Amino acid sequence: MAVKKERDVVKEYSVKQTVEKLRRLADCLESGKPFRIQIAGERVNVPAGAVFNIEHEREGSSEEVEFQFKWENKSD
Repeated sequence: MAVKKERDVVKEYSVKQTVEKLRRLADCLESGKPFRIQIAGERVNVPAGAVFNIEHEREGSSEEVEFQFKWENKSD
């Protein structure tokens, strides 16, 4: 398996695109299937067993909510 280089990308989507992605995500979560998404030109496969968390940050007058999945890639 090729070593993936480190990456930290933020991609903004329209409301319509976000709704479509969240619907697909919810369907995958319900059915126990992996979720596949392309972010800034790279395809990402989120395994069904990934850990899900919600993060809330506040700094001054700015607030942020992040929905995150975390998992370890298994090497061959």
